Amino acid sequence: AGVSVGPDGATHQAIEDMAIMRVIPNMVVIAPADVHEARKATLAAAKYDGPVYFRLGRSATPVVTTPETPFEIGKAQVMYLRDAAHEQTVGVVVTGSLLFNAIKAAEELNAAGIGASVLHMATIKPLDTEALLSFANEHKTLVTVEEHQITGGLGSAVAEYLSSVRPTKIARVGVKDRFGESGEPDELISHFGMDVPAIVAAAKEVIG
Repeated sequence: AGVSVGPDGATHQAIEDMAIMRVIPNMVVIAPADVHEARKATLAAAKYDGPVYFRLGRSATPVVTTPETPFEIGKAQVMYLRDAAHEQTVGVVVTGSLLFNAIKAAEELNAAGIGASVLHMATIKPLDTEALLSFANEHKTLVTVEEHQITGGLGSAVAEYLSSVRPTKIARVGVKDRFGESGEPDELISHFGMDVPAIVAAAKEVIG
């Protein structure tokens, strides 16, 4: 899924799949971050009584979690915690293989004096609204990051929920209403504005 399918181009790049799957009743949507999380999600899905959609990529993915990192369907995890000394704060909400980029961006932001944390939502549906609300309450602004169209996926799910309980200024990082293109995975991630510099720039912009 995503543009990281690479040279096969737009015909093979699923960048609207989460939006499609989210609207199917009772469908669980999971985007694992790496090999360890994919294995645990597969085992959890085997025990789950209902349909589950997995979002997996083809290219090599940086390993961020460990075999011991907990996984539960419908539960999000804070994967990077901001420096509490920083006055300006931004929460980065991410799903799937871009977790690595989100953490690297948060490290850069903290080094620049902006308190950035990372919440990984491996499950897009059902959304962990309790964790999301708590995370939003701890940060002045949010950035969502996904290898998907910014419409209909994680960013939309986050905005839909928070708009009804805690209106929050949100910047969405992802594919912006474009078709996929051919290229190497890393080139495409950069081309479509989902690399570390793009996440850092979005965070700084949303903070204002």
